[in-house]
Amino acid sequence: MSRKLWCAGILALVMIASAGCGQKPTTAPESGQQETVSGEQQTTGSGSDETAPEDKTGSDDKGSEAGTAQDDPSKGSSTDSSSQTTESTAKKEMIDVYYTDPQELDLKKSQKEISFKNEAGKYEEAFKALQSSGKSELVPLWGKIELKKLDFKNGEITMDIHMPDEARLGAGGEQYALDALTKTMFQFDEVKTVELLVDGAKVESLMGHVDLEHPLTRH
Repeated sequence: MSRKLWCAGILALVMIASAGCGQKPTTAPESGQQETVSGEQQTTGSGSDETAPEDKTGSDDKGSEAGTAQDDPSKGSSTDSSSQTTESTAKKEMIDVYYTDPQELDLKKSQKEISFKNEAGKYEEAFKALQSSGKSELVPLWGKIELKKLDFKNGEITMDIHMPDEARLGAGGEQYALDALTKTMFQFDEVKTVELLVDGAKVESLMGHVDLEHPLTRH
């Protein structure tokens, strides 16, 4: 009788133990599912937070591009204004210019307006005026002569010219050419002398007929 009771007690303990073991797996998955769901929610939340800075960066780039586009017109306007200022600094002056008649019988005076920015520029423009009259009755005596360089310092003009063979004149034309040059240049009070060089050298005669002074002076 006692053996039956002992066996029944052991069987009861086994059943209780098996019942307790069967309840534990049911609880574990539920907690695991809750942790997984909460983990997904955290991941989703952090992903949405990382998207926001990208949008801000894009907006900043657009703003900088817009600022750059606005700067370009302002630069263009400053360039235009500087060019207008340079043009406004150019001076204009009406001067006397000397030519001869078609028969080379006399020296003729005419007037021309020149535009220049500095002293040397004024005398260069005066020489250019000697090269063209714009009138058939006024023949230029320096039309075929090339001005290579012109300097002005301490009241002296130094001119370096190149003279091709076709620019050479007779004795009368050579004298008129020198007179036309000196009368045109010496109308400016600040000019005291004119040193005339041919291809960088002092020559005895400009065209072979009349002695050339070094420098030419007022008479």
